[in-house]
Amino acid sequence: MAITLRAKWEFAAAGQALPRQQAEATFPSMTVVVNGRDDFTLENYRRVSEGGEPVTIGPRAREAMAAARADFLRLLESDRTQFIYGVTSSFGPRVKVTIPPEQQREHARGFEFRGNWARGFGGGYLDERVVRGIIFARLANFVAGNSKARPVIAERFAALLDGPLPPVPLDGEVGAGEVLPLAHVLRDFPRDGIEEGEANPVVNGSPVSAALAADAALRAAPRLDRAERVLALSAAAFGVPADAYAEELGELWGDEDEAAALAALRRHLASASPGRRQAGQVPASFLILGRVLGQAHRAVAGLTEAARVSLRSVTDNPVYVPPDAAHPLGQALSTGGFHNAMAYPALNALAAAWADLTLLIGRHVTALRADDPAAGLGSELSALAEEARAAAMPTLLPAAVNDPQDDVSSPVFGAYRREATAAECLDGALSLLAGEASRVLDAAGRKGPDPA
Repeated sequence: MAITLRAKWEFAAAGQALPRQQAEATFPSMTVVVNGRDDFTLENYRRVSEGGEPVTIGPRAREAMAAARADFLRLLESDRTQFIYGVTSSFGPRVKVTIPPEQQREHARGFEFRGNWARGFGGGYLDERVVRGIIFARLANFVAGNSKARPVIAERFAALLDGPLPPVPLDGEVGAGEVLPLAHVLRDFPRDGIEEGEANPVVNGSPVSAALAADAALRAAPRLDRAERVLALSAAAFGVPADAYAEELGELWGDEDEAAALAALRRHLASASPGRRQAGQVPASFLILGRVLGQAHRAVAGLTEAARVSLRSVTDNPVYVPPDAAHPLGQALSTGGFHNAMAYPALNALAAAWADLTLLIGRHVTALRADDPAAGLGSELSALAEEARAAAMPTLLPAAVNDPQDDVSSPVFGAYRREATAAECLDGALSLLAGEASRVLDAAGRKGPDPA
């Protein structure tokens, strides 16, 4: 039986292949080898998180870690009374407790990666691909020696990818850093033989933020492409004249993202029947497509950049800086690397872009149904638009009340969840618009853009 244009576009808008034409993505059986921070790319992240590939610590990384470990021990032995967080002091709220030199080795061996403080609450769990991504992102701290840890600790961490992977609560983040979700990731991490300075590199830092940003970024570009194709289909169905998306507008507006959005609309509309309406008959929701889609381009690019930077960042607290002329033994610096200030604003911006597009889609359906408004999808699309708008309310830095040490909390989990909700609303709205625009074109016997 022939498949109608409407059916083809409904599948395409949902990001699905046609029946019996859907091919499963396959990844070659390979291994990601990491020798330095430059190996922590979005592509390698995808290979590990989605492709299921293992990670091997390369020889250059093992050499760098071993050398830095020896340097750090020389720094520590030079004065075991100096302040090095988690090594000569206790952790978290007990940071003012000094660990006597003769107890520091035992203190390191006794560190607990799990317990009551690792409980999550509500909200479901992260997808397994994201848990794999967290493990990958954590290894960036190790490979150049900044973690102070021996190569065996990094290798143990990489071995967690062999599974089984533990469930990590989506709403398990209520601290200044990311110790709580990492405690879930570390459920099966072997604790035997931990030495001074090797506990914090495992549980401190902000690899969860890096993984959440990377996961959302990898899904953002395909979603934006689907949105552009479906909105071009809608413009074709309504009969928007070609000059609404003319190339000259990109130059006049002076923004490369808006120019890219206009180019995408022209590309998708190239094979469609020409527009039949005068510019004065076209609602604003069609005319502003280039500008609103341009903002979505900016948001996708912003999140992609935040993910790129975050994946290769060293975020340990404390972080070890190798020796130089001014510091012949190196330095152990207490830092705020456990807080990622790039990820959640970028996720906020993307959620807002998805919400705006969801609203535009509702206006398009109303315009396409102008001759028969009673048969429209107004209530369903209005509900999706309102849910997306609620999800797009910005997630900001939350205060932690009555906690003199961890007096702020990380907002990245909330931002990630809100972006995912807004994205789901957009996906649903795109499917409805694809079906409605295809119906209009089928009924008129007109050609629309190719959904492929």
